[in-house]
Amino acid sequence: MFQTLRETVEYIKRKNDSFQPEIGIVLGTGLGGLVNEIEVEFSLMYSNIPNFPISTLEFHSGKLIFGTLKGKKVVAMQGRLHYYEGYSMQQITFPIRVMKALGIQYLFVSNAAGSLNSDFKKGDLMVINDHINLQPESPLRGSNDPDMGPRFPDMSQPYHKELIKKALDIAAEEGITCHQGVYVSVTGPNLETKAEYKYLRIIGGDAVGMSTVPEVIVANHMSIPVFAISVLTDEGFPEELQPVSLEEIIETARIAEPRMTQILSQLISQL
Repeated sequence: MFQTLRETVEYIKRKNDSFQPEIGIVLGTGLGGLVNEIEVEFSLMYSNIPNFPISTLEFHSGKLIFGTLKGKKVVAMQGRLHYYEGYSMQQITFPIRVMKALGIQYLFVSNAAGSLNSDFKKGDLMVINDHINLQPESPLRGSNDPDMGPRFPDMSQPYHKELIKKALDIAAEEGITCHQGVYVSVTGPNLETKAEYKYLRIIGGDAVGMSTVPEVIVANHMSIPVFAISVLTDEGFPEELQPVSLEEIIETARIAEPRMTQILSQLISQL
């Protein structure tokens, strides 16, 4: 991996060697609007970056954006990668390792998720304070490079407590409905059955999605502080479960996205 990573980072640096990002951002399904707040210096299509996986989803742009947000230099993934697309966990999380090699000090992650908690409604936001990993394997499976992180990284605090507190304070000040809770990561791409939603709630989940946790594990492996937030785009309440389409999910994300952007932008400005 070291040789592959070096090749990718050297390519990016040749495009603009003077730009050193402080913050990495991963934008989830329907949540690319934050890019409009970035003063873009340059961008690269995933397909043009050596060794970089290509997003196969038509609603993910597949661009790496470099620029300034609230006075901070950022690199943003406009379109993430998922296990259900056929990639390995190492491929999915490769961009996080690239960001670290470029110099990021914080990682911000967003996603669209289904609510499991009946107090959390469609269109609300949820700051992730912990997770349950039901993905089929770890991105750390295989040989470990001690220069990247320890063989057995601690995961007792995968999400940065101070960033969580600041985000909730910002939401309260701005009158934005924002909860905190546990995110369950599953394989997808199918949504869950009634029995599965019930099970996920019983084991402690407040929201369910198909991403985020692999990136968070790798960030913790490399000692990058993480903040993650979900836009709740549908409700997985077994007694009231209704069919939901991708179009509905994306539309809900689109409507809620400005509130998420407001929290992220203000949070980044406080770093």
